Amino acid sequence: MITPPYLKAGDKVGLISTARKVDLPDLKNAIELLENWGLVPVLGATIGATEDQYAGSDTLRRDDLQRMLNDTSIKTIWCAKGGYGTVRIIDGLDFYKFVKYPKWIAGYSDVTVLHSHLNRMGFETIHAVMGKGVEDNSAQAKESLHDALFGKPIKYQVDSHPLNRMGTSSGQLVGGNISIIYSLCGSPSAIATDGKILFIEDLDEYLYHVDRMMVNLKRNGLLKNLCGLVVGGLTRMHDNSVPFGKNAKEIVLDAVAEYAYPVCFDFPAGHLDDNRALIMGRKATLDVSENSVQLDFTEV
Repeated sequence: MITPPYLKAGDKVGLISTARKVDLPDLKNAIELLENWGLVPVLGATIGATEDQYAGSDTLRRDDLQRMLNDTSIKTIWCAKGGYGTVRIIDGLDFYKFVKYPKWIAGYSDVTVLHSHLNRMGFETIHAVMGKGVEDNSAQAKESLHDALFGKPIKYQVDSHPLNRMGTSSGQLVGGNISIIYSLCGSPSAIATDGKILFIEDLDEYLYHVDRMMVNLKRNGLLKNLCGLVVGGLTRMHDNSVPFGKNAKEIVLDAVAEYAYPVCFDFPAGHLDDNRALIMGRKATLDVSENSVQLDFTEV
């Protein structure tokens, strides 16, 4: 995998939205954060733009991202908002300049489209907090994004969960939002998971739909040959008037019951205030023990 150049003071960071609309005042804290890190924020044309729920038309969002990809003075593209919309523009992008002059792409949720597409192309990306609402994220979440961008060691140790499955393995970390992974199946942006650690998270889904997505991932072979599974936030899940019968974690565990790799739940990443940065496409070591979980990007 290709690691884009790490940042240094004075570097420019492009702030754009490839999905839902976001207004400039909503990014005040994100801009201040970048400036406190010694970086120079550059606002894209999508900031403040609107068409229905989107940050402007598909053409505007595509062209805004294309400009940021092509501009060699922009060293990182930080997505300001998720929601839905990135998949509508991915096929119209030209990555020729990006391949020659790679840069970090950071964000999560709908940005999983970009993570998956670029990981398939052989580039690392950063699954992390986004610009809008960054003030609500934990200090550890913001610090982890800083560390990932500036090339500092990334290693996490968190408490174990009763549903965890013990074991140790190493492999590239891939994945992101379950709904997006599910929607990309069969497309040129679909992730490859064999021999890798899969990370998944989601928000605001009905339990039966979580089961439908996990069954689909299984039928597509995305769960069979993993070397590990990291489950982040499964946040604000819903049930029907007739209960589904399992909670979201139990649904995930049921989907991988026949496999033997280590599994951990409640990892601090996803639609959570404590959304720690993950380097997608990078080899990591996952160690799930009785008392703790370690995810280590430094000793591989």
